[in-house]
Amino acid sequence: MSKLDGKVALVTGGGRGIGGAIARRLAEDGADVALTYLSSPYKAQEAVVAIEAMGRRARAYAVDCADPAAVHDWIGRVVADFGRLDILVNNAGIHIAKPLGDFTLDDFERIIAVNVRAVFVATQAAAVHLRDGGRIITIGSVNADHAPAPNTGLYAMSKSALVGLTKGLARDLGPGGVTINLVHPGPIDTDLNPADGPFADTLRGMLAIPRYAAPGEVAGLVAWLASAESAFVTGATLTIDGGYTA
Repeated sequence: MSKLDGKVALVTGGGRGIGGAIARRLAEDGADVALTYLSSPYKAQEAVVAIEAMGRRARAYAVDCADPAAVHDWIGRVVADFGRLDILVNNAGIHIAKPLGDFTLDDFERIIAVNVRAVFVATQAAAVHLRDGGRIITIGSVNADHAPAPNTGLYAMSKSALVGLTKGLARDLGPGGVTINLVHPGPIDTDLNPADGPFADTLRGMLAIPRYAAPGEVAGLVAWLASAESAFVTGATLTIDGGYTA
């Protein structure tokens, strides 16, 4: 048997990049996978096809994670469609980088809505369905600990908020046997931050291991957190950044 046989996982932003790699890895480990997308329906459908080819159930849902009602509705539909819920991966996020004077209140509200409020809303809605052994894993960013460039203060703040949220919710969820943890990736080779992008050489110069990680490397860490092997790990922040913050 695979580590996650019989489990159902939900992955927000699971159509591409880190989220897509996580969705596929959880399926490889035995889970059926529901994922959300907002702007990449074809990528999401490719992920579904790939997961189904492994013999797992999969479905993609169009959801704006900034809409609390939509998130609640999605989780309810997933439980109805798949019959249970075991793993929630809060992966969806946005990045807005501007000089301080150019940020608007709309920018502030949007980044908090997606990067912080959506994580809380999804976790709150999912917790109702999770049983002993349930897992919640949130994808943050090393920018929560290290902001190496200007214009990223709002993004860094949104990711650092997840540290406190994770620690606090670990106390709420632990008595029921549910763990919640936070993963802080460093430079990862994705469409939004490619290893051959305009800032890649600068970022590589900050790494102890001078290369970008593949999304699958982050997915491997998430898969471990989703498994029974991590049962005594909760409220933790695990950094996977090639020494970026060393």
